[in-house]
Amino acid sequence: MIDFKYHPESYFTEETTSVLLVKLNYPESQWGEQISIYAHLLERKIQFEAVDFYGNEYILYPSSSYDTLSMEEMVYLLEGMQVNTDAMEGNMELILDGIPEVESDFYPELGKYFDEKRKNFGLD
Repeated sequence: MIDFKYHPESYFTEETTSVLLVKLNYPESQWGEQISIYAHLLERKIQFEAVDFYGNEYILYPSSSYDTLSMEEMVYLLEGMQVNTDAMEGNMELILDGIPEVESDFYPELGKYFDEKRKNFGLD
């Protein structure tokens, strides 16, 4: 049973203010897209950022938080991620096709959640 109330203690150490939270791979995407979600500590607030190879802009909700996100909140952030249509070119909305394969050192059960979801949709 996945613990959706799980909260990492912290994302940062005394030496770090930016970390890679989650790696996403979209194998069903036309481009086999990979997106990384980062957390940055700025003025005691955690800012979330999505980065891909092409420099696309993504909309994340929440985009910031004063605390680490629960497992449930991280799932919502990932499932609700959108390409910023104001800056979109061509067929960039196809980047987020399918259900991603997910890796995270901060959310150990996140990959399991998305693996189960992929299986339910017949993607593995």
